[in-house]
Amino acid sequence: MTTAPMTGGRPAAAQAAGRRSRRLPSPRHLALLPLSLLMVVPFVYMLGASVMTRAQLNRFPPPILPPGVDLTGYRELLSDSEFPRWFLNSVIVAGAIVVSQVILCSMAGYAFARLRFVGRRVALVLVIATTLIPFQLTVIPTFLIFHKLHMINTLGALIAPQLASALGVYLMTSFFQNFPPELEEAARMDGCSRWGVFFRVVLPVARPALAALAVITFIYAWNDLFWPMVAITSKENLTVQAGLTTFQGQHRADWPQIMAGTVLTTVPVLIVFLIGQRRFVQALAGAVKG
Repeated sequence: MTTAPMTGGRPAAAQAAGRRSRRLPSPRHLALLPLSLLMVVPFVYMLGASVMTRAQLNRFPPPILPPGVDLTGYRELLSDSEFPRWFLNSVIVAGAIVVSQVILCSMAGYAFARLRFVGRRVALVLVIATTLIPFQLTVIPTFLIFHKLHMINTLGALIAPQLASALGVYLMTSFFQNFPPELEEAARMDGCSRWGVFFRVVLPVARPALAALAVITFIYAWNDLFWPMVAITSKENLTVQAGLTTFQGQHRADWPQIMAGTVLTTVPVLIVFLIGQRRFVQALAGAVKG
């Protein structure tokens, strides 16, 4: 009687079958493939349109694929407009908001999950309930407050309203509620203070949730258009999203520059999401489980 050769405790045939099954796409992947292509088409057309000429884009119907590569839109965007300044403004605003929300929301989430104080549950419900209020309803009082503080037309007016968010507090609270308290108790027995436990024990383990919060916050802050259009009155203080609207007038639109600016504006969002994708999914799974 012959036996199948063993490799690492498993028959070689079983291991070969496992490798073949991993290479074959699952039915779910086959179903998601057309949807993925449908989502990618606008980005592909945007990239192709950014290297077309004005005549090609103004033609009806416009070509789907560019006949050639024309970088005039990129050259004019970077040399004849204030796009580099707008890009820097967006980096400053989005970066400051991300750092602030990671710090403040993690502290608030840890307080709601671990500290016992009167009205804790009511306060958490009220914080989450603020997500039901559209920002458009509060834009007038917000504008008046920053006008009194002489912050209108400054980057500070774009940063201050987003220093913390109810979504970030809820995400961090859900993560910390699933965090095992035994690690914190062991650190406290070793003489670590509450702040020491938070910074040395809790935050290093909470990196998936912090990465997810950073990704969500960056995408929202980077793509924000409504509040910059209200709070900024000078062209040099605009962000990229608001700045791109200046290329489209009532009777004329500079489509090569618009498409080139849209491509350059989309790249940072894709990079941030691809870097934090795995931790983003881990954190959301933990939040849903909580």
